[in-house]
Amino acid sequence: MAGQDMQQFAATDQLYPAKRDAASRARDFQEIAARYTTVEAEAQSARCAQCGVPYCTVHCPLGNHIPDWLRLAAEGRLQEAYALSNATSTMPEICGRICPQDRLCEGNCVAEFSGHGAVTIGSVEKFITDTAWDNGWVEPLVPGKPTGRSIGIIGAGPAGLTAAEYLRVTGHEVTVYDRHDRIGGLLVYGIPGFKLEKDIVARRVQRLVVGGITFVPGFEVGRDASLAELRQRHDALLIATGVYRARRLDVPGTGLNGVVEALDYLIASNRTGLGDDVPEFADGTLNAAGKHVVVVGGGDTAMDCVRTAIRQGAASVRCLYRRDRANMPGSQREVGHAEEEGVRFDWLSAPEAFEGHGRIERVAVRGMRLGAPDASGRRSPEPDPERGESITADLVIKALGFDAEDLPTLFGEPGLAVTRWGTIRVDAAMMTTVPGVFGAGDIVRGASLVVWGIKDGRDVAERINSWLAGHR
Repeated sequence: MAGQDMQQFAATDQLYPAKRDAASRARDFQEIAARYTTVEAEAQSARCAQCGVPYCTVHCPLGNHIPDWLRLAAEGRLQEAYALSNATSTMPEICGRICPQDRLCEGNCVAEFSGHGAVTIGSVEKFITDTAWDNGWVEPLVPGKPTGRSIGIIGAGPAGLTAAEYLRVTGHEVTVYDRHDRIGGLLVYGIPGFKLEKDIVARRVQRLVVGGITFVPGFEVGRDASLAELRQRHDALLIATGVYRARRLDVPGTGLNGVVEALDYLIASNRTGLGDDVPEFADGTLNAAGKHVVVVGGGDTAMDCVRTAIRQGAASVRCLYRRDRANMPGSQREVGHAEEEGVRFDWLSAPEAFEGHGRIERVAVRGMRLGAPDASGRRSPEPDPERGESITADLVIKALGFDAEDLPTLFGEPGLAVTRWGTIRVDAAMMTTVPGVFGAGDIVRGASLVVWGIKDGRDVAERINSWLAGHR
């Protein structure tokens, strides 16, 4: 195929892969968009301006060589495009699906600034790597020459899996421990299938298994072994557990039946979709079918919850967010998908109380308005005394974000220092206050994006290798 000339952003319209209509996609948990055809992918890649200073790369946590692999894709050199994309990311097809490109690479595209619409970077990235899997271009993980060193990794999410891959390539023996019964962390249990189908994760994990990485699912540090005991088993340890403790919502009625945490709700839905027997789903506790659902929060987790509730057959779904649309932390693209599927957003709204007789029946909602900027520069929400209402609710899902668990206590390691937010304290070498124990991902930086977890996993593998070189 001849390929396409570059810098076509003015001559070629922006085109995302076709989405299934809202009514049909809201009935299942399959991905909502088709894949590009090869002709479409080449044409959209050719819209790249090939900037001298590529802001897309600058704003990608992984520093992906985006203009370079777009050029290769435009020229029809897809295998080379995949190799370059894979050079900086262990999960390009996953990032292509779930990264908030509108806040990262695409949101900083020069074509977007010029009014022609961003290059569809995420969709092309997904196309390139899916094509690589289809054609057998994804090479197996080949371990390096055995070093005789053993690394233990606690947590099988993006940071842990990425570090495991790089450390295995170096030649170390790598064992990954995880509390869940499946490997993948929130990629499996926290993100719904309409954003990331689970076979996409499974094939990545299987590649690591074939490459000789040992996985120990259903393993809890503190229950099955202390951190000190794991230190005796391995030459170095990495803590990459993520953050799972739901942030509190201090309003009256939080303890009513039917007021649930977002992660409990999403895990129940994903487990059911994977074929597990989930009693809390079967008895309706964590099932939105036929219910009036209210989700509290404005991040990506809240968007996952509202769109999951639609697919479970909720009678209605409303999302309360205390700031306005322009100031919400979640992806605007996800908000658009949710609106298409029937979700109602109540901006500048917050719960004042959950009401009912033993079980949630109503949510007292207070209006909010934006006041002076806070320390982050965002305008702080404050009550608006002129607005308020009471809305019917059979299920309330709290999606306010996540904090770190008390790892020093859970792990039986009082010497493990934490920050005032409960995250693990690390030095410039990504080592904790316990010698030979490193930290990466959300347990260090707080609740963040998958792409940052991959970046941390890549970086910490290098730091562990450097430390091992000096500790024979």
